[in-house]
Parts: sequence; C-alpha cells; structure tokens
Amino acid sequence: MIKNVAGTINRVKNVAKLNPKITVFANGPQNETLSPPMYTCGSQSENSAKKSQNSTTEKKSEDGLKTEIVLNSNDTMKFDQNMLLVQAGKTITLTLNHTGKFGKRGMGHNFVLLKSDVDVSEFAQRAISAMKTDYIPEGDEIIAYTKLLGGGDSDTITFEAPKKGIYTFICTFPGHWQLMKGKFIVK
Repeated sequence: MIKNVAGTINRVKNVAKLNPKITVFANGPQNETLSPPMYTCGSQSENSAKKSQNSTTEKKSEDGLKTEIVLNSNDTMKFDQNMLLVQAGKTITLTLNHTGKFGKRGMGHNFVLLKSDVDVSEFAQRAISAMKTDYIPEGDEIIAYTKLLGGGDSDTITFEAPKKGIYTFICTFPGHWQLMKGKFIVK
C-alpha cells in the first residue's frame, strides 16, 4: 500500500513539474508544494529551451517596442501573451501559430484586433453567426485580423499600428473570446 501511494505521489510530482499551476500536498511530514520554475532575462533552463521552439519571437525597434510579434494559441483556448506593446505608426508583422492538434472547425483560432471604441461582447456575439466568413462579422470595427487556423497552422499579417491607445484583441471562434483576449497597447 505504501509503495503504491509513494508511486502515485511521484507520478503527480512529475505532472506538477510539467504544469507549474499544480500544487501537490501529501499528508504527514512529506508535505511538499512544487513552485513554478523561475525564469529571468538572459538565462535559459531546460523548460525555457523547449518553450523557445514555439514561443515568442520578436524584433524590437530602437526604443524596445515590438515590430515583429509571434503569438501562439493552443487547444486549451489560450494565447501565450495577453499584452502586446507597440509604437504608433510602425509597421507591425504579427504571426499567429496554432500549436494545438485540433482542426479549425472544432478548435479554430484567429487574431482579431478591434478598434478602441468597439463593444467586445456585442462584436463577439455577431461573430458567432459569421461562420461563412470564418467568424469575421461585417462592419468596420476591425483594424487587422488573421485567417482562422487549425492545429499546426500559422498565418502572418502586416499592418500599421494605430494611434496611441489601448486596443483589444480576441479570437472570434464561438465561445473563445472570453478566454482568448488581450490588450494591444500603442505608445
């Protein structure tokens, strides 16, 4: 019995190492909480080396603001970044990767950058009924968008950053926008 419990605890610890959000508790003197790995600028651990294969690749302008952005999406309905910082008037090249495995009809993702005065909830509701246009509704509320992607797909767009302000980006696939959204900050 004790051997089985110890084996189970070790398996849970291994899963927790892969997912830093998991906390492991055990009864008795073996209580242990696994904390997420710490990453600092300029250092690279095994996990960050693996992550760098799919993670953010960016080129920064002289002032440190991004001009080339790589944004990853996955089968758990998440973007890997929820804030993008750019400079007004600069040409932005954005690549969206769908790092998951599911097809675009079951777990499609896109990047849609909305104008600052758009009611995001109302826009997302209209997008649900725009299946024929890959969930991009008619109107003039969009600054830029990628095509709808399935697992393993990628799309690159180029656009001019709008005037200074805070804009919202979302995935318009039905049901995704509340989890897949972020701020596009223009300085």
